[in-house]
Amino acid sequence: MIDHPAANGLDDANADRHVILDVQDLIKYFPIRGGILQRVQAQVKAVDDVSFHIYEGESLGLVGESGCGKTTVGRTILRLIPATSGKVIFNGRDIFEMNASELKSLRRDMQIIFQDPYSSLDPRLPVGESIAEGLRIHTDKKSQERYDVVIEMLSRVGLRADHARRYPHEFSGGQRQRIGIARALALRPKFIVCDEPVSALDVSIQAQVLNILKELQSDFGLTYLFIAHNLSVVEHFSDRVGVMYLGKMVEMATREDLFADPLHPYTQALMSAIPVPDPTLQRQRIILQGDVPSPINPPPGCRFHTRCPLAFDKCSEEDPPFNDYGDEHYAACWLLESGERGASKLTLDKISTDNISVIGGS
Repeated sequence: MIDHPAANGLDDANADRHVILDVQDLIKYFPIRGGILQRVQAQVKAVDDVSFHIYEGESLGLVGESGCGKTTVGRTILRLIPATSGKVIFNGRDIFEMNASELKSLRRDMQIIFQDPYSSLDPRLPVGESIAEGLRIHTDKKSQERYDVVIEMLSRVGLRADHARRYPHEFSGGQRQRIGIARALALRPKFIVCDEPVSALDVSIQAQVLNILKELQSDFGLTYLFIAHNLSVVEHFSDRVGVMYLGKMVEMATREDLFADPLHPYTQALMSAIPVPDPTLQRQRIILQGDVPSPINPPPGCRFHTRCPLAFDKCSEEDPPFNDYGDEHYAACWLLESGERGASKLTLDKISTDNISVIGGS
């Protein structure tokens, strides 16, 4: 068991909470090869020095633009892809130091729900066999016992027993995602990576799937890493939220703190894009100028400085520290180091419309 040390900035209220997963300085680079000898010519810096922890029983949301490294973080944590460097400590054990036998045993406690429920299911197998596959590999349960677990899991996600005999193409997208959830739950894991599990679903189906996940979390004591790009979904589902930009973690806080008082300019721009279901409400919408830089050659210093209207010289020279600014509200911004909590706010009196587009919505 890992108890997060006081040196990491925990307050007294969280000092006795159990950290089930501790990610330390995680780096994942993908080599780009070329030439006759296929030598490495460059590296895609998908995840570049990311650290965070997840408390047992909580849902940690991970958000950011497409290509920021969210999914790579989730898959690297599970060792579905090898890490370049760093540590991932799960219940006191370093996952990256495990041998094949130890890793196989760990699979029972760590599972994943994939973004695309169709491509993650074998089209040649009835879904009941797909759900039971983990039980066949990791347990000594007999055929009837595996079948009983499959029926129980299908029932928990709102499907019928006869669905076990059908094939993936016979289901809707929402039903296939429920099957993916049932498969992840079959081994009764402790930790599940939810890789954008509702992004391909209709809004009404999204709500059903999210409610199922919350109910199962309560019943089974699950811990989630919930990867998404829809901030409204993350606000509804997560206890804490981490924001990534171009392979870096730029902010992390409780859901309430992040949505009430985002500290990083990038997070503020993301928040301004959340649709508000009130046509009479006037709001300031911030549209950042320019494109996200290439992860092959990211800019020096703060990686957001090329699009940040508040950037100054130091932002392009040094990487800002990821510090705690009170109540476990972490952010990486040089403006915050001035000691003024509002120094990094994107407001009309601080920014020039030459660097940013501001839209007054109605």
